[in-house]
Amino acid sequence: MGGYDLPSCGVARFLLLLDGPWATLIVRELLRGPQRFSELRKSLPGISAHTLTHRLRRFEKSGLVMRTAFAETPPRVIYELTALGESLEPILLTMNTWGQKLPDETLWSALTDNNKHEE
Repeated sequence: MGGYDLPSCGVARFLLLLDGPWATLIVRELLRGPQRFSELRKSLPGISAHTLTHRLRRFEKSGLVMRTAFAETPPRVIYELTALGESLEPILLTMNTWGQKLPDETLWSALTDNNKHEE
């Protein structure tokens, strides 16, 4: 389909849907329950409206997120995880536990290294 060979590696398959710096953070916020666009944007400081819109559309297309538009004035749209999206919860909890155990020095080292590559 589409001329691509889908990866057989589970990590590579995961990253096909959840690549980029904002993907898992959007899922993390939606694990708290259905939210409006403005609520998501407020809970993710630094994300642009364009990036959030693009991610939500991509997640909707891949079956991770459901978008519900209500016929009201003003219009109201709610985003929520599907069962597939909710199945990411144990993965994100494990990532959180692992990340909390990282020494600050490790993170500072990674930040310093990333800044050198950007120059």
